[in-house]
Amino acid sequence: MEFSHKPVLLNEAIEGLAIKENGIYVDGTAGGGGHSSEILKRLRGGTLISIDRDPDAIQTLTQRFCKNENSIVVKGNFGDMREILAQRKLYRVDGVLLDIGVSSHQLDTAERGFSFHEDAPLDMRMSQKGTTAAELVNTLPFEELRRILFEYGEEKYAGSIAKGIIAAREEKPIETTFELAEIVKANVPQRVRRDGHPARKTFQAIRIAVNDELGALKRGLENAFELLGSGGRLAVITFHSLEDRIVKQQMAAWCQGCTCPKDFPVCVCGNTPKAKLVNKKPICANETELTENPRARSAKLRICEKI
Repeated sequence: MEFSHKPVLLNEAIEGLAIKENGIYVDGTAGGGGHSSEILKRLRGGTLISIDRDPDAIQTLTQRFCKNENSIVVKGNFGDMREILAQRKLYRVDGVLLDIGVSSHQLDTAERGFSFHEDAPLDMRMSQKGTTAAELVNTLPFEELRRILFEYGEEKYAGSIAKGIIAAREEKPIETTFELAEIVKANVPQRVRRDGHPARKTFQAIRIAVNDELGALKRGLENAFELLGSGGRLAVITFHSLEDRIVKQQMAAWCQGCTCPKDFPVCVCGNTPKAKLVNKKPICANETELTENPRARSAKLRICEKI
């Protein structure tokens, strides 16, 4: 199956990487290869390592780039990119791109179970391996379900929804996306049902938990920065506040110098900035892109350069 995904902030991300013809680059969340393809167009003797955990993406990437001698396609989690590159004797790179979150292909392929718009088995696994969303909602205790919905979905009615899930699964296992969506609808106030689909935050939260998305992001940021050589750039596209907050805070930490109290006459900590921001504020999609790709509306691109 063709892995279709319209890349978001494509030109801005590629420009932000400041690609060198002979450089080494990593696309840690390659998907259908939209960003990877543009990076490869700019390489002359360089190398691009395109990583994705989804088998559908790997099949598409392999077919798409099989004749490009600058391309290496790897099935894996971007959170493990240092190990992935070390296995190929690569220890320094000139740039890393991370396009975080679920892809259009995953959302639009009903049988993958990511969307509440189509009835399908409750799956949500990006790698198509491991614990499914159905296993998670049918086994986790109330407090853990409530925490996941509140922390990962920023769901105001997390407690009520978690109680509804517990009650429903006592009658029968929750097996499909529509079953879960209906449980959410039944456990939020009527007014919430009129403000978009009430299951959106719940589905986001469970998807994040199933795929350990925030854990992978934190590991991926650390791995990427360790791999970057001096002057190397890290570009990260996020799609919701939880991801963006992690990226913003981590980049700020790398850019911070002295941490001594302000009343100290001289610095005693010895800390110096390890990076600088390429753009002080996140880059967002313009009106043209939003018209062509509404899913870009929440996208934010942050870029830093290692010193």
